[in-house]
Amino acid sequence: MSERRATVTRDTAETRIHVELDVDGTGEARVGTGVGFYDHMLEAFAKHGRFDLHLTCEGDLHVDEHHTMEDCALALGAAFDKALGDRASLVRMGDATVPLDEALVHAVVDVSGRPYAAVGLTWVGERVGEATTQMLTHALHSLAQTARITLHVRQLAGANDHHIAEAAFKALGRALDAATQLDPRIAGEVPSTKGTLTT
Repeated sequence: MSERRATVTRDTAETRIHVELDVDGTGEARVGTGVGFYDHMLEAFAKHGRFDLHLTCEGDLHVDEHHTMEDCALALGAAFDKALGDRASLVRMGDATVPLDEALVHAVVDVSGRPYAAVGLTWVGERVGEATTQMLTHALHSLAQTARITLHVRQLAGANDHHIAEAAFKALGRALDAATQLDPRIAGEVPSTKGTLTT
């Protein structure tokens, strides 16, 4: 199996981000964004997706958490896009439903080459730790954009924002893991009738 790894650096006036990703990892995550709850979500995503992820960010947190959370998601999505290459041999689609106590979230992924996200999470409050709930939703949209995946996330139950968010990021990890598995029946073939998932 070829190595599906990528390194992405994003350096702007607002953030400096370094991402190392191994799609075929074991779930080892080292994340430091400066936003503690966001670190927790990205670590849960990697752990349950079995992705090895090293992500660091120096962001303009003196402004707010927006640029940090958005740009980390953009960089992480770009790393997935790079690591998956031409997307040959992929199962391509995956889904997962994850509970966390009273919360239940369903995520569906298509590694389609077409960026789209529909996120239906109903938050109770405006913030979990240093992260605004609005930005947790936006981070999912941003990751889908640069990973060039179709993503649907639906909350089926939940009354605690921590639980809702964690179930969502775990479900995304598991769904993306399923979608990026290699199918030996189509070794070397792109799983699309148009013959490409990159244009």
